[in-house]
Amino acid sequence: MKSIKQPFYGWWIVGAGGIVQWYTSAVFWRGFQAFVPPILETFGWSRGATAAAISLQRSESGMISPFVGALLDKYGPRKVMAFGVLVTGSGFIFMSYMQTLWHFYVAISLLTLGMSFGTFIVFVVSVANWFIQKRARALATLMSFSAIGGITLPILVAAIDHFGWREMLFAIGVGFWIVGFPATLVMRKRPEDHGMLPDGVVEEDPDDVGSSARRVRRMAFVREQTITMRQAVKLRFFWQLAIVTSLGQLVSSTNLFHFSALLEYGITTALAASAAGAVAIGDLGGRAGIAVLGDRFDKRTMLTVAMIMQSIGVAGLASINSTVLGVNLGLWPLPLFVVFFGFGFGSSIPLRLSILGDYFGRASYGSIVGLMSSVNAIFGAAGPAMVGLIYDLKESYRLGFTILTIVLVISIPLALGLEPAHRVAAKARAITRRSYRERNRSESN
Repeated sequence: MKSIKQPFYGWWIVGAGGIVQWYTSAVFWRGFQAFVPPILETFGWSRGATAAAISLQRSESGMISPFVGALLDKYGPRKVMAFGVLVTGSGFIFMSYMQTLWHFYVAISLLTLGMSFGTFIVFVVSVANWFIQKRARALATLMSFSAIGGITLPILVAAIDHFGWREMLFAIGVGFWIVGFPATLVMRKRPEDHGMLPDGVVEEDPDDVGSSARRVRRMAFVREQTITMRQAVKLRFFWQLAIVTSLGQLVSSTNLFHFSALLEYGITTALAASAAGAVAIGDLGGRAGIAVLGDRFDKRTMLTVAMIMQSIGVAGLASINSTVLGVNLGLWPLPLFVVFFGFGFGSSIPLRLSILGDYFGRASYGSIVGLMSSVNAIFGAAGPAMVGLIYDLKESYRLGFTILTIVLVISIPLALGLEPAHRVAAKARAITRRSYRERNRSESN
């Protein structure tokens, strides 16, 4: 009887990380926008003050990310993630008891610290270490769980209305521990540490006839670029990609206000919740599409298309029920927002992460992703602050999202002009040779 083949362990890491990604997205990355209206109604805080706290979360996350990446490269994911899960659950519980604005800021800081160590970067680095040829597929599958979390937004809105925002935040904190701690047990650093090869490539018996030729093919199969952090920061490609992804982060970080903006545009609460949640369907489609296509086509072209779609989507959000040349556009721009923003944003996430792996390899992947996330966070912090400030001044979200549309268009030619991997690798080698010659010259003098 033929035995059932066990799945490659890397896919268990994808699954465990994906479940935590789903929960985090459902209650914070996508879901926290459902808490903003009732919290503002309870305390009467301004949008600008609330947005400043979210901007603080983005900037703090950016400052922490390089340290998280370095710790992951050195120590592996288990201990790092366990600390993050503990702090994140505590942050939600603390927020459920807050009474003043500074309590809110402390709670956001706790969530920032916890999620930096316990969610996104931990899973991305772990999955990228376990896959090379199937990296885009694995990362896109992992990121798809985040999109699924957004679909539950209408359920979260209804639960807050029924149970209250404090009760839901407390339950969410406890739930984070229940989901997160078991997932830490699944995390592993690299397949080589456990007698395996990336992508589930199987070692052949060295005594088998033809095994030598097969081993040569397998080694070619797992060969990859190896570029250090020191080399990466000297490459134009790194900073050009950082700007492209940061402009996307600038826009995506304002999803905190999508629900509120739709309400301002005269849409009913039910339709606004459904529309904001439906963005996640397009988001899921984008991530799932990269899981199928990401390892087959040029990722630079696909990233360019993703930025174009995001631009159309944000323009759609800014245009709902607006009047242009005396004509009211009504609700027809709403599908543009739901479909294009969802697909564009969803596909851009696994693309940028797999591009970093393809170009720089696994040796310093955690540190490089951490630094890239730090740059992204600077822009991500500016998005909510800008939209919230404009609202306080103009009492409208429309102008803020119109400006974001114009800014996002800049990313399109930058994405299209990214260099191919072999050219970046050649430049990295040239940097190393030049540094070596300069060091030898200084030592001889």
